[in-house]
Amino acid sequence: MSHTLRVDIVSAEAEIFSGDAQLVVATGEMGELGIAPRHAPLITRLKPGHVDVVLANGERQQFWVSGGILEVQPQVVTVLADTAARASDLDEAAAQRAKQEAEDALANRTDAVEIAEAQAKLAEAITQLQALERLRKTLKH
Repeated sequence: MSHTLRVDIVSAEAEIFSGDAQLVVATGEMGELGIAPRHAPLITRLKPGHVDVVLANGERQQFWVSGGILEVQPQVVTVLADTAARASDLDEAAAQRAKQEAEDALANRTDAVEIAEAQAKLAEAITQLQALERLRKTLKH
């Protein structure tokens, strides 16, 4: 009986992670999901945010996704994201700048399309900053 599952995290640009894990935690549309070996099959949309992978050796790896799809099969979890990165590769200064620019765009509302674009950019920047904060907390322990 296997105590791991195969995990693949893929963005439109590249494969971000592929390996065996004990647990995958991600934020789905309806809330946070924990996927362990032999989980029931499912497909759900992911909100922008973190994906945590606990490897077979107990090591935790953290990723950020802009949203996407999570597919669970009995021994395979696949995350398909438009954009994804290892949390340690995120640029905090760039995320802070993007957040400020999006907040400025929202303050200077012009039309519905620009507001929607600014809101999406703001959500992306905030989730990147949250992923960095989660990584910092993990590294402190």
